[in-house]
Amino acid sequence: MTMKVNGSKEASLVDPVSDLPAGISKPALRALTGAGYLRLEQFTKLKESEVLQLHGMGPKAMDLIRRALAEKGQSFADGS
Repeated sequence: MTMKVNGSKEASLVDPVSDLPAGISKPALRALTGAGYLRLEQFTKLKESEVLQLHGMGPKAMDLIRRALAEKGQSFADGS
């Protein structure tokens, strides 16, 4: 979501509930949020194949999520 700042500049508003990594494409983000996935820890209970079934998810988004999980010492349920 964006909002106007000082009449013309735009600033990004970060969803305080979500900790999904920056850089995920809008289609992938819509797929994730539409399925109720807003927090990285939710992916530790899911297999990668389950997430890839969501329309809009692709290799770049999966890589970003994988990396963000790894930074926290976590991974998908299937160990990927």
